[in-house]
Amino acid sequence: MRMEIKMKSNFVLVVLGMFLSFYSVAHADSGTATYYTPPYVPSSCYGYTDEGVMIAAASDVIWNNREACGKQYRIECTGPTNDGVTQPCTGQSVVVKIVDYCPSGCAATIDLSQEAFSVIANTDAGKIQITYTQV
Repeated sequence: MRMEIKMKSNFVLVVLGMFLSFYSVAHADSGTATYYTPPYVPSSCYGYTDEGVMIAAASDVIWNNREACGKQYRIECTGPTNDGVTQPCTGQSVVVKIVDYCPSGCAATIDLSQEAFSVIANTDAGKIQITYTQV
């Protein structure tokens, strides 16, 4: 009887571990990123308050009537947006704070500061494929 209980508990742990690993992968959203250059103030969320350089402007996909203000996202570059372009990604990720709005017609899901973009990709790319997760 004890052996059966131990086997069932091990099975439950394995299944739970598999679920959690799939959940973290499935939880990331896909989109595109561009970048903008200083000055970073004023911003839609914080006016003339300087929020540093690891910041971003959210498109309508994330903005949600200013609810995005102050939220942080981990951004990872997944590749170029154009076929045949050299891989722009650095292999790193960056966490940014939403401080601004990227208006309708925004060319990307998220518009990163130049400093944040350069952590994850070569700025010569201009626009990249990304995954993003709220942290």
